[in-house]
Amino acid sequence: MTFKKGQLILLDYTAKIKDSGEVFESTNEEEAKKHSIHDPNLKYMPKLVSVGEAWVLKGLDDALPETKAGEKKTIEVSAEKGFGARDKGKVRMIPLRKLGEDQEKVSVGDTVEIDNKKGIIRFIGSGRVQIDYNHRFAGKTIIYDVNVKKSLDSDDDKISEILKSRLPVENDQINFKKTGNVVEIIIPEEIFRADGLAIIKHFTQMDLFKFVPSLGKVNFVESYENKTAKKEDKPAKKEDKPAKKEEKPAKPAEKKSK
Repeated sequence: MTFKKGQLILLDYTAKIKDSGEVFESTNEEEAKKHSIHDPNLKYMPKLVSVGEAWVLKGLDDALPETKAGEKKTIEVSAEKGFGARDKGKVRMIPLRKLGEDQEKVSVGDTVEIDNKKGIIRFIGSGRVQIDYNHRFAGKTIIYDVNVKKSLDSDDDKISEILKSRLPVENDQINFKKTGNVVEIIIPEEIFRADGLAIIKHFTQMDLFKFVPSLGKVNFVESYENKTAKKEDKPAKKEDKPAKKEEKPAKPAEKKSK
């Protein structure tokens, strides 16, 4: 069974440059470590993808409708459907002094930001620096080794994977409860003060309503505990006093007969 536009799937992949074999991205942590591209700040897990909706590069997205759950496949993506063709007009020569304090620190191959645009230094000399504003992989054919792990068909699967992809916490901290057309999402305490939490919630609820249209309400729950409150002292147990031995009454003295 192939996928229709808007179908949610879980996709494992490793991407490399065709002509050099350089691996530059992987959803698999072991592969990332193997090719020295591991980032400890990333969550390594199959990528949540809505087929045909540009959640991945166009060339890869175009090929997904012809795949199926459980299938492994190698997909070749042309430069035009990948990171674009190289544009000579995006290569500029500027005075080295424009780099300010960094002019003594930079070298060929470094990424710099000039006038709010990022580029790669291609040449330094004679007080000038050549900066290439093309994407690093512009003009390159990309090879994707993909593994379609799963098609998400149930509401619970869709909710779970949307939360995993949106919330910046470990997967085992994802906690939600769906009752009827209402889903209640517990926000972990460690992200109460996270930058952009309001934006995260906004896009999370948008995805939930789009992909689980039966939902009528999404509740985000933040629970706070009073950690400064003193615990009430438990009343001390009364020590049981040893029971007194019952004293037997003394026998009356017998009268002697005369």
